[in-house]
Amino acid sequence: MTCEELLKALNDYVDGAELTEICEEFSQHLAGCNPCQVVVDNIRQTISLYRAGQPYAMPPSFEDRLQQILKSRWEEKFGASDRASADR
Repeated sequence: MTCEELLKALNDYVDGAELTEICEEFSQHLAGCNPCQVVVDNIRQTISLYRAGQPYAMPPSFEDRLQQILKSRWEEKFGASDRASADR
């Protein structure tokens, strides 16, 4: 199993496909491939954090920058919103 095949299998698994037939190959590949071990570990950690449901507070300066960037991109794509005319 190549790294590419392993990543495709991961995508299939996340999409709900049955992977029991390739579990052995999957395990063998992971045993000898550190980059794929890191990918799988990161996915496991992400799922664990998601399941825990604890929000992570962003630093205020980051949140402000993110909101400014999102607003700017929205306006580039859809135009600036005119709240005054929407309120009328």
